[in-house]
Amino acid sequence: MKMNATKPRLVFIVSDGTGITAENFSQSILAQFETPFQQIRIPFVDSPEKAYKAVETINQATAEENNQPIIFTTLVRPEINAIVSKAKGLMLDMFQTFVAPIEQALGMKSTHAMNRLHHNADTEAYKNRIEAINYSLAHDDGQSSQNLAAAKVILVGVSRVGKTPTSLYLAMQYGLKAANYPLIPEDFERGVLPKDLAPFKTKIFGLSIDPQRLCEIRNERRPGSNYAKLENCRYEINEASAMMKRESIPSVNTTSKSIEEIATTILQAIRSDKTILG
Repeated sequence: MKMNATKPRLVFIVSDGTGITAENFSQSILAQFETPFQQIRIPFVDSPEKAYKAVETINQATAEENNQPIIFTTLVRPEINAIVSKAKGLMLDMFQTFVAPIEQALGMKSTHAMNRLHHNADTEAYKNRIEAINYSLAHDDGQSSQNLAAAKVILVGVSRVGKTPTSLYLAMQYGLKAANYPLIPEDFERGVLPKDLAPFKTKIFGLSIDPQRLCEIRNERRPGSNYAKLENCRYEINEASAMMKRESIPSVNTTSKSIEEIATTILQAIRSDKTILG
């Protein structure tokens, strides 16, 4: 069947859990193809009834689009997987692709338990991740300077440079307590870091961005304002970069980087990894 180049190809992620992990994995695979995709996640397919409903949804979309969709599945129970496999589309069973060869290599069967990843929701690692998210929310955009000693990293940069999404990503994905603090014109006039940050300079990591991109982002929020003017963006970026250089603060330019790339750069810089962070 020919693919419609002007319309995104439908991609279904069918899971007996949230499907978020499968969605992320499928995105990594689909990113290798220079064509648009529209991903639709169908979570919690943990009964035959829900499986038939998923098939109905997929087949209806197939008929409307007149195009074969791609279907990623992570379904543990064979009987449910068998039902979904009858859907009209290219079926990619992620468990069979990866679990079966590992079973053979280990010489043992997997548990075949649904939502295995989430059965450990009461573990120390999970609690640490929730605690990290709460911490990052409480320390977003300099809201609180209390307990900064508990932060693994403190992100600094001018307004709208990407501090908030990065700190929350680090908390959600890695259980890392990440505070973030804005650098403002008053800091540049004084020529020194905000006094609340000075004792924790070794924890600080800077985010920068190209002035033109910052201008575009700020104009979406406050169009026509002095805050969003290109000359003001240039001034703030130049001053922030000079301060980071003067204070020997490592930094990364976020202009053309994804949040995953930014986070990985930060993790490497602070000599941490996912295993250590739990």
